[in-house]
Amino acid sequence: MDATLARRGPNSSALPPLQQFVEDELLRMPMLFDQLLQSIQQSIRSGEMAGQTAGQRVAASDAVTASKRHRDGMAEYFMNSIRQQIHAEIEERTQRASGKISRPMQLSLVEEESVAVDVELSHCIEMIKSVAEHELRELQTFTASLIGDMDMSQDHNPFKPEVYARATWAAANALPLSRSHQVQFMRQAARPLGEVLRRSFAASATRLEAMGVEPAAYRTLILPGGSRQAQRNEITFSPDLNSVRDAMPMKPGPGTTAPLSEPGKVARELRGPRSHDMAGLRDPKSAVAPAVDKRAVELVSLLFAAMAEDRRVPGDVAASIARLRVPAMKLAASDASLTDHEKHPLWRFVNQFVYAAEMSPEAADPERSHLMRTVKSTIEQLEREPQQLGRLYDWALDRLDSYLQKRLLRRLSTFGGHILSLQKLEDKLEVGNTLPTTMHGALDVPQLDTVPAVLMELESVNKPELSAAQDWMNQLKPGDWVRLFLNGKWCQAQLLWPGERRQIWLFGDGASDATWAIRRGALLMMFSAGLMKTLKQRSIVGSAATRVQAALTAA
Repeated sequence: MDATLARRGPNSSALPPLQQFVEDELLRMPMLFDQLLQSIQQSIRSGEMAGQTAGQRVAASDAVTASKRHRDGMAEYFMNSIRQQIHAEIEERTQRASGKISRPMQLSLVEEESVAVDVELSHCIEMIKSVAEHELRELQTFTASLIGDMDMSQDHNPFKPEVYARATWAAANALPLSRSHQVQFMRQAARPLGEVLRRSFAASATRLEAMGVEPAAYRTLILPGGSRQAQRNEITFSPDLNSVRDAMPMKPGPGTTAPLSEPGKVARELRGPRSHDMAGLRDPKSAVAPAVDKRAVELVSLLFAAMAEDRRVPGDVAASIARLRVPAMKLAASDASLTDHEKHPLWRFVNQFVYAAEMSPEAADPERSHLMRTVKSTIEQLEREPQQLGRLYDWALDRLDSYLQKRLLRRLSTFGGHILSLQKLEDKLEVGNTLPTTMHGALDVPQLDTVPAVLMELESVNKPELSAAQDWMNQLKPGDWVRLFLNGKWCQAQLLWPGERRQIWLFGDGASDATWAIRRGALLMMFSAGLMKTLKQRSIVGSAATRVQAALTAA
């Protein structure tokens, strides 16, 4: 692990302190596990099991009795899980720093049993974050300082709540009991784990402070004087662009005095998808420029300035969007609909671009690099156009949509063989054959039709929730993105293929080449438990309009 930590890019001078912190924390892990085990046992002995059935109380008591006998094995599982997770995160950071990301293909089968475990993991993680919220945030400021990120651009703490939750589940797996007993042990461990980590996080921050480490600071929005009162009536949705434009004072905006470009021909370099639709985009009679709405041009300039300051937009994406500022200001001079609403193709292109980039978060990811090249080429062609028209951005949006569709088809072709195997498996389910199952939800496709097992029933999902989940699933289509909680962590996944009989659904991870074949029953359980949500496209333009409106109100 030392060698891995040492190869982490240009900021290597800031890494030894973090390495020392990781080593010190790992040395304290056995003591932390002993505290956790004692806290769990004390919690159950003191009768903190109100609302549980008799069977659940018996299962918890049996798990505690077994934990006393198998303490050493549980501690070993706990420690190994911590080390493996920390090592995996270090490797991932190393790859990001070097610009080389390994994306090994893998396929897992996710069933009801693994979802039941994920439900408990999610509850445990939320409990830790709730009980130790203040201490966790304080520790994050110190670990950010160790890495040299004094502005807290991201969470650099290797010992996240997810790490401890997964390690606790690994320890539960060391109990020689049934899966229901292990799940019950995990359920009882949630609050004690939160209390133990609250003290542990506080102690870690105190030690770092005693060593002279200066904590980083969370970014804080400094509001102008008098704007706090106005915030009480602030709306939560994006304002209409035309209302923001009408609220602007009548004053010359930048670039409004420059004469409009003469009409010209469409550049021959346009060779993207649907490039044949570019013919006749310009009106040959439009030799006279219309009256310029200076407020519209000024608003467009302010919107791009606000988007450039949006911390949620990655730097490379923001730089590409900034190149559209001058063409957009020219467009605003001739196209009044640009500042009427967000449905204009220019704004839709910007929002779709940011959304697509978010689904491939790593800058060195091959798919993301391909996306950036496609958008860069599109923007360059838009910049070369002497006359800006809305239909040019219809073409740009079509080109981006076509690229995203081709990316989906490429991924489907990669897993074509797996999809055939999954379809055969789904056909067996339809005729009533039993399906294979694995307690960990990971099984290779060639093995799927050879391992029989009994499936779990959806007893925990009531009828109204089941109906809502089914309605939601019926609306999903290939290419849609969702947010999933799998294997103890949240991820963004794209629906690649819903089985012909809608019994097995294939999802692909947005940050890797991992795919999950998820049973319909598992999906219903995940949705009902809040572990699966639809990802909605965030409007970067709408957020910028909100900030512009707030600035105008404050002024």
